[in-house]
Amino acid sequence: MGREDFQFLAGLLKRVCGIELTPARAELAKSRLKRVAERYGFASTSSLITALRSGEGRLLSAIVEAMTIRDTSFFRDRASFDSLRDIVLPRLRAARLTQRRLSLWSAACSTGQEPYSLAMLLAGMPQFAGWNIQILATDLSADAIAHARAGLFSQAEMERGLPAPMLEHFRRDGSAWRVDSAIRSRVRFEIANLLDGAVEQGPFDVILCRNVLMYFDTATKADVLGRLSLVLAPDGHLMLGSAETLLGTGQGRVRGAIRKTDWAACVSARVA
Repeated sequence: MGREDFQFLAGLLKRVCGIELTPARAELAKSRLKRVAERYGFASTSSLITALRSGEGRLLSAIVEAMTIRDTSFFRDRASFDSLRDIVLPRLRAARLTQRRLSLWSAACSTGQEPYSLAMLLAGMPQFAGWNIQILATDLSADAIAHARAGLFSQAEMERGLPAPMLEHFRRDGSAWRVDSAIRSRVRFEIANLLDGAVEQGPFDVILCRNVLMYFDTATKADVLGRLSLVLAPDGHLMLGSAETLLGTGQGRVRGAIRKTDWAACVSARVA
């Protein structure tokens, strides 16, 4: 891939989905674009980029799909889910006893393991029996959302992080496993891009936006955090990836609006 093509691709990805494509990832980009080119009958990645430049919209979603990182697993970063179970959800339960309602959002949910993990976690907490609990899960990838809605996972996907007791929430479906209907009914999946604005629902008691901000530059991080703050309840919790932070965004209004638990250390530490 030539320099001009790479720069065009990097600018496109930045504008459409916020991904910062650095020169260090040029070979990865080339290999993924090659698969898209072959699928659509182009002789090379250069001819694919040329067609994209000419405005062939059908190619844009395919390229974004190819370049989006979908690394996920059930109960990814188990300490985060332990914090949810032991600290955050009990605190929210005490604050919501009158309404008996919780709303959670799994942003950039990929193929669904994260929101299904949330649903399974809550199903195992009898103190929430009879509560109205809504879990929204969104991703910009139509393919990922289709996979998530189906709730069908391969043996390899099942072996990535799923605790053995949680198998009770699955049933065999050929060589794969399907999430049972009781868990699937707890999650609503929608296609949404974090750069297009906050979802219309809310306020949310918990927003999970994990391992996403690390792919954005500082300005895009601040913009996304500002959008999330608009739909986060005043006493709500934002859950980031263990390597992510609000620091350095230069957005005091964001840090004032979002209260963040220190998930990695399982300590209730507020960001003021």
